[in-house]
Amino acid sequence: MPVVGLFNKEGQKVGDFQLNENVFGVEINEHAMHQVVVALLANKRQGTQSAKTRAEVSGGGIKPWRQKGTGRARQGSTRSPQWAHGGIVFAPKPRSYRVSIPKTMRRVAMKSALSSKVVDNSLLVLEGLDFETPKTKQVISLLNALEAKKTLIVTAESNENVYKSARNIPGVAVVPVNNINVYDLLKYDKLVITKDAVAKIEEVYA
Repeated sequence: MPVVGLFNKEGQKVGDFQLNENVFGVEINEHAMHQVVVALLANKRQGTQSAKTRAEVSGGGIKPWRQKGTGRARQGSTRSPQWAHGGIVFAPKPRSYRVSIPKTMRRVAMKSALSSKVVDNSLLVLEGLDFETPKTKQVISLLNALEAKKTLIVTAESNENVYKSARNIPGVAVVPVNNINVYDLLKYDKLVITKDAVAKIEEVYA
């Protein structure tokens, strides 16, 4: 069973915490993680880029000059791509970049990402994380005690006070456990997660 440190919200170690081996101790599948990250980034693209081809640019009805006898290259329209204000060759048009990933591969990638954090000693479990009011100093103090800089903080539920306390700290993000994804897990050096959030992850992926 994978074992990681258990900390209080002041960053002091209070014991060890056992993780489910079927979620946090699986063989790391780099290919699955790569496929899921590529799909996540592709699905974020809006696909609204658009430009006009020579058929869509206004103007250019008359032939610029006669076909022969001028000494210049023949031209049929001032809206050909080689002209200023002409159309765009192979102009981009709105499209969907969506990539579909099988549910099984998504599960494998998530387990692999979580297990990689355990292998790298980058996963820290908190007894709890709750503030009566937003306090950025408390989060900075916690992260300094944990020696965590580029950090993803995962809570069991959406917590506005925790979110507001950390949103102005460079390199730190706070997300509820139901919003985590493989890209974010790999993007941040440290994963700081509450006990309740771990329980929810194990309930879904075990």
